[in-house]
Amino acid sequence: MQKIRVHVYVAGHVQGVFFRQNTKRHAQSHEVCGWVRNLSDGRVEAVFEGEETSVKEVIDYCRHGPSLAKVSHVDVIFETYLNEFLDFKIV
Repeated sequence: MQKIRVHVYVAGHVQGVFFRQNTKRHAQSHEVCGWVRNLSDGRVEAVFEGEETSVKEVIDYCRHGPSLAKVSHVDVIFETYLNEFLDFKIV
């Protein structure tokens, strides 16, 4: 299976709704490594690395987020896989 890396920006009502915690839980359950954080402009930013199908599952989760979130837009930027992470963190 091919491994990939993506940089994701999620816009909408995505802060203060447990978006980062739930993203971490989904990433870990799919064995995806990387990190997630809040940005000062109200978006959530994340980097995911792992098996292509697993990373795409986590991206799909980000398109709707937890029940209190209202995702308006998701930007996904494919990058070179670096095998940079050992786990998934909230930073």
